[in-house]
Formats: sequence, C-alpha cells, structure tokens
Amino acid sequence: MTGFRVEKDSLGPVNVPAGAYYGAQTQRAVENFPVSGLKPYPAFIWSMALIKRAAAEVHLDLGLLDEQMARAIMQAADEVLAGKFNDQFVVDPFQAGAGTSHNMNTNEVIANRANEILGYALDDPKKPVSPNDHVNMAQSTNDTIPTAIRLGALWRLDELVDTLQALAYAFRAKASEWDGIVKSGRTHLQDAVPIRLGQEVGAWAKAVERNIEKIKQAADGLRRLGIGGTATGTGLNAHPEYHRRMVAKLSQLSGLELYESDDLFESMQSMQDAVHFSGALRTAAQDLTRIANDIRLLSSGPMTGLAELTCPPVQPGSSIMPGKVNPVLPEMLNMAMFHIMGNDLTVMLAGQAGQLELNVMMPIIAYNLFQAMDVMIGAVKAFTDKCVVGLVANRERAEGWLAKNPILVTALNPIIGYLKGAEVAKKALAENRSILDIVVELGYMTREEAEAALDARAMTEGGIRQGVSGGG
Repeated sequence: MTGFRVEKDSLGPVNVPAGAYYGAQTQRAVENFPVSGLKPYPAFIWSMALIKRAAAEVHLDLGLLDEQMARAIMQAADEVLAGKFNDQFVVDPFQAGAGTSHNMNTNEVIANRANEILGYALDDPKKPVSPNDHVNMAQSTNDTIPTAIRLGALWRLDELVDTLQALAYAFRAKASEWDGIVKSGRTHLQDAVPIRLGQEVGAWAKAVERNIEKIKQAADGLRRLGIGGTATGTGLNAHPEYHRRMVAKLSQLSGLELYESDDLFESMQSMQDAVHFSGALRTAAQDLTRIANDIRLLSSGPMTGLAELTCPPVQPGSSIMPGKVNPVLPEMLNMAMFHIMGNDLTVMLAGQAGQLELNVMMPIIAYNLFQAMDVMIGAVKAFTDKCVVGLVANRERAEGWLAKNPILVTALNPIIGYLKGAEVAKKALAENRSILDIVVELGYMTREEAEAALDARAMTEGGIRQGVSGGG
C-alpha cells in the first residue's frame, strides 16, 4: 500500500494519507490552514457527530435514507461519539469561515467509517456512502455548526456547575470552621470595622453560588436549536418534519433538555446565546480572580505581610531563596481566569462580526467557548483540591491585627459622636495605645461602658452598641 490514496471532491482529486478516515475537503483544509497546530475540542467533535447520528435516524424514520446505509452511518457516528476517531479531526480552528471544513471533516470520517462497516475499503472507488449526499443530508454548515456550539457547551455544563459547586462547598466548610475568628475588616486596603473570618469566606462561597446561577440561566438560551434551517434559515432541502424530529432526537440521544427554535433565521444569524453564555463565564472568571487575589493578600508574608491565612505548601517557591513558599494555586487561577476573559473578548468580537444570514466566525466562537469551559473546569478543580481544602487560618495573627485597629472606635459613634471618635482614634494611633484606654482617659465613657461597647465579636453582629437607645 502506498502512503496516500486519491480522494475526489468538486475541485478534483486530492492525495489523502492512506489510513486516514477523512477525505479530500479535510485534506485541503489541512493544507490551506497550517496556522496554530491546534485541533478541535472533543466537545466540538462530539456535538457534530451527535447531529449526524440523529439526522441519519430521522431520515431513516422518514423513509429518505436506505436502512442499511442509515444504520452504518449511525454506527459510525456512535463510534465517533465514543471518542474512537478523535485523532481524525485535524482541521485548525483558524479555518474557512462558518466551519465548512470542520463539518466536512465530520462528514468524511463518518462516511468512510460507514463504508468500511458496509465492507468497502477506504480506497475503494465504489464506496456508496457519500459525505455530502448521505451523512450531510438536509444539513448545511450554516445550521449544523451553531447547533453544535450549543450542544457542545451543554455537554459539559453539569461538569462545570459541579466543579464550581465543589468550590462553594469548600468555602462554606471553611466559613463554618473559622466563624469564631474575629479579625479586622479592610476597605480601600485600610483598616475597617471587625468582621469574622467565617463571614468573609462565606461571602466567597455566596459569590461562587451566584455565578453558578448566572451560568445556568445563560445556558438556557443554548437549548434552543436552529437545526433544519439549512443554508439560510428557509429549510431548503429539509423535510417539513425534520426540524421538529431532529430536536426531539437530539434531546433523546443526549439526555439534554432542548427546544425547537421559534425563528430559524434568527438562530442562524445571531450568536447572541453563545455570546451571553461566554459572558457568564467571564463574569465568573472575574469574581474568581477577585477571590484568588484576596487569598493572596491574606496569605502574604508570612513575616512582613498579613499572614491571616496560610496556603498549602505544594511546591518550593523560589530557585534562589530557600524556604520560600508562594501562593501558586491562586496565581494559577488568576492566569486561567485572565485567559477565559480573553476568550470571551474573542467570542464577543466574533459574535458581532456576523453578516446578513450567517456568522462566518463560528469556528473561533466554538473553539474559544469550549476552551473557556475546559480551562475553568480544570483550574477550579485544582484550586479547590490543592488550595482551598488545605487553607489554614492563623487566629493569633488575625486577632493581633484587630487589637491594633483604631477603627474599632466606629462602634462608639452612637455614644460619643463622630468627632470625639475621630479624636480618640487619632490619639490612640499617635500614641500606639488602645481605643479603650484613650476613651476612658478622656472621660467620654467609663471602662465598663467602653469594654461592653468595644466587644469585637458583638460588632460583627450589627446593630447599635450598648449605651445608646433609639437611632444613631
């Protein structure tokens, strides 16, 4: 056997690697777009194969496709769905507009494998299953690719949600564990009134939970499928029942909750649902960045920083400074989330680049959206398991900072007033003495009154300090 076989498309013959399941159009794309060396994400391979699998069965049920041929296509698609042919999907994400190359890569792999199932060799010129006429029946790149983007994102939605939920649970556990630690709050990176470490970390958990809600809400728009619009949304060359049956079949095969589009033209023209979902990932990414930065601040030091938290020592922190340990997992999370924000910018720019009946930037929307989910899942899992679960609170350091905090005087505002409180705070800071001693020395309160009003734990519960009735 030679190293190549000859395949033909509408432009003529093409040399294709002898053992490749893809064909002429895929080979042309490989030669035309040697851009990044990147390959499609499994989500894109899976979602396109699912569409081909469903279409073959729908066309079999409608009597439009020979049963033997349809079942061979279905079997071949099932094998692709199982990941058997992932190495045969070779087109760079930076490819021909709309995703024709990826669509044809899918059509050719499934067609050649179906022919093999029917007993035909890859180089047999009499192969009966056509990538265009049979695997791509009643389809266009223009409706399959946007449908695949939706399906591919939904495919990993539960995994993404579960990963974020695990992080929220880990923060909740730490919040409960640390609820008794009263520390100095900080606003503007300056001392503020007391807060419990459990309250601070509990807010991180709530932020993650709210981002989960936003991601799930945004994902609902992806459930509306425009498959059946074919080339421009008119449904040309598709059976009148095709759209309805395809949505039902895709839902059955995938186990996903999917809906028919109420406007096939809009579903083809607009990428707003993908852009909106990407935006929800970006929102989560910026919140996770903020939380990672808080952990980096709170674990700074340990001798010259805040050092209220200690990150697990997972690796040496320096090639030159012995004993140095860095917050490497929060740093990793920052980098991963910055990458996701960049992915979102690409998705947004590509989304607005659609023109008239089609958005030709869909391949890069697909790649960036699937990559964003992949990176978020991997980064958050590592951050949760290797950092958050092993975080240690340094009670002595946290309470020590609080004891030196002149802003404790804020609790006395309803009793002695803002101006006297400012006087007390300035004097305590200048003389490096406690608020308690100064307020008593100035005669504004008795020691017993001051001790009750300056109970730091009570300050974290809200309300008006002892010694005052009515509003303040």
